[in-house]
Amino acid sequence: MVNGIFTIDSHCHIYPEKIASRAVAGTDGFYGLHSVYDGTASDLIEKGIEAGIDHFIVQSVATAPKQVKSINEFIAESVKNSGGRFTGLGTLHPDSADIKGDIEHLLELGLKGVKLHPDIQAFKIDDYRCLKIYELCEQRKLPILMHTGDHRYDYSNPNRMLPILEIYRGLTIVGAHLGGWSVWDEACERLCDIDNFYVDCSSCFAFMEKARASEIIHRFGANKVLFGTDYPMWSYKSEFEYFLSLGLEKWEIECILNINAKKVFGLE
Repeated sequence: MVNGIFTIDSHCHIYPEKIASRAVAGTDGFYGLHSVYDGTASDLIEKGIEAGIDHFIVQSVATAPKQVKSINEFIAESVKNSGGRFTGLGTLHPDSADIKGDIEHLLELGLKGVKLHPDIQAFKIDDYRCLKIYELCEQRKLPILMHTGDHRYDYSNPNRMLPILEIYRGLTIVGAHLGGWSVWDEACERLCDIDNFYVDCSSCFAFMEKARASEIIHRFGANKVLFGTDYPMWSYKSEFEYFLSLGLEKWEIECILNINAKKVFGLE
């Protein structure tokens, strides 16, 4: 627990041990950063427990359709071996020949949602190839945790998110990185009042002043924000020190640390 509050990290990437170092290095290269941790499930549990994390939402991303099945089976196996500490999200790819089958498989595996990363997977959020994913996730009540925002690209910025939220109103989407990494002003302006849109605070604190972070959280509302660290990217110590120094009220902290994640992902 953190400050006596049950705490969920809603944004954790994990990889099989034999490829973890390469996978982490690839993501580091994409963003020009250097991750603090090694990206394995065992390291996540060890470092997370030390920091006071009680539960973790884990995921990975398929960069090609052929990876979907094996990644989802790896995430499901990691959940099984976590002693109840993990909830898993499945990956999908818009170029898969059997998106419906992929979704049925991840449901059979017991995964509780879907992770998409338009920038790394190289598709635009409103690309026609993705519409089947949104339709089926809406039907099956599967929330989507989606990377959002990057000033360098035009895959996942708010202009592309907005029409999807307006069409698929029964679909819950969590926009990672406060709804639009590096394009936070646009994200707040366009997305903060949409009922089926939540955000997480992962990979944001290193890039903004505390007053700005507090302002954005309040623009979306503490009841629509999930705590996430983007493990293995950042130090748990620095993330919590920053978060707990924002001057949020206790009810806001509780919403962000666990209540919202429990609601979105259907946790007990």
